[in-house]
Amino acid sequence: MSVATPLRRTAERIDRQTPAHRDRAVDGLRALALLAVPTGHWLLGGFTLDAQGALHNASPLSSFGALAPAGWILQMLGIFFLVGGYASVLSYHRRKSSAGAWLKGRSARLGRPVLGVTAVWALAAPVLYAAGVPGTTLRTAATLVVQPLWFVGVYVVLTALTPYCVRAARRLGGWAAAPLIAFVAVVDLLRYGPLADSVPSWLALLNVLPGWLFAYQLGVSWGEGRIGRRGARLLLAGGTALFAALLLVFHYPVSVVGVPGAARTNSHPPSLLVLALAAAQSGAAILLRDRLARLLSRPALWAPVVVVNLCAMTILCWHQSAMLAAAVPGSFAGAVPGLTTAPDSLGWIAARVAWMPVFAALLVLLVRYARRFEEPWTRVTALRRTAAGLLAAGFAVFALGLA
Repeated sequence: MSVATPLRRTAERIDRQTPAHRDRAVDGLRALALLAVPTGHWLLGGFTLDAQGALHNASPLSSFGALAPAGWILQMLGIFFLVGGYASVLSYHRRKSSAGAWLKGRSARLGRPVLGVTAVWALAAPVLYAAGVPGTTLRTAATLVVQPLWFVGVYVVLTALTPYCVRAARRLGGWAAAPLIAFVAVVDLLRYGPLADSVPSWLALLNVLPGWLFAYQLGVSWGEGRIGRRGARLLLAGGTALFAALLLVFHYPVSVVGVPGAARTNSHPPSLLVLALAAAQSGAAILLRDRLARLLSRPALWAPVVVVNLCAMTILCWHQSAMLAAAVPGSFAGAVPGLTTAPDSLGWIAARVAWMPVFAALLVLLVRYARRFEEPWTRVTALRRTAAGLLAAGFAVFALGLA
């Protein structure tokens, strides 16, 4: 029996156990968007090592602006929120209890892994410090760990808005998302237009909710059957045209992810460029849905999608820890190419690509043990839940530089 035989049998068993009503294309899109997160963070994030051997965050985008188009592909949060809206509306219609109970259940599923990773790091940080890891390295690590977790808070708020999104979709169809993109456009005009010098910096925060709600609303409208192939073509063409105009005519920053030291950013909070990209990605996803569903009817392709979706929140919460599991020990060895050296050369890019399988293997190892945080905490006492919450809060305060 060959090595591939057990894997093939496992894939076939997963395929047989998949309910007929399961939307494989949507699960495939979610898995693709999810895996883009660690891939992007591992490729576009790096470290520098100071004289005391401490790690600091750095990015190859600061030295290689030509890498920015890679972010156009790897920044798939538009797809993530699109699929999230689609899945939420289906789940909302299938609920067997009140809307409040439904929201509570979905929020708990999102919150448990977050509490898990932050509580574990809160316990590990003092141990690492006692073992000789510099405090600066620990603060760098804490920043990286909490960096992707903003998504969870935003997602919970969007989930709470699902009933209103459903009403908007039924009344306006796919056009229910149009006021959101218009709002972001107005805020961008105030931030970067003729009145920019007199506009307070906090105004940018007004884009956070409508910026990410845009793709979520598209997903709800899609789930309600109000966006078909014609609407998808409009999204793809309109989003692409707007994206090009913002870059070429209005001179938006090329990178859709944050670049250290840059005066402007498209990502935090999302600018109109991010919404244009989300519109184009959403249109393409809807158009490719049937083709993707046919591909995922093959057990060998479907099984990995199932595994990724079952570990979705664990992957999101722990992928930075996987990179740190290599970088922190590497910092004691000094300048390790692609790991602790400055990301300012083509050699660094080649070395970082070589490190990617190592990060992936470490993530698989972490997921194996951290996956339990996604499961219901039925056997966890109230005291332990409170302790986990306090540890998580303390770690967040440390990571955000408040202590």
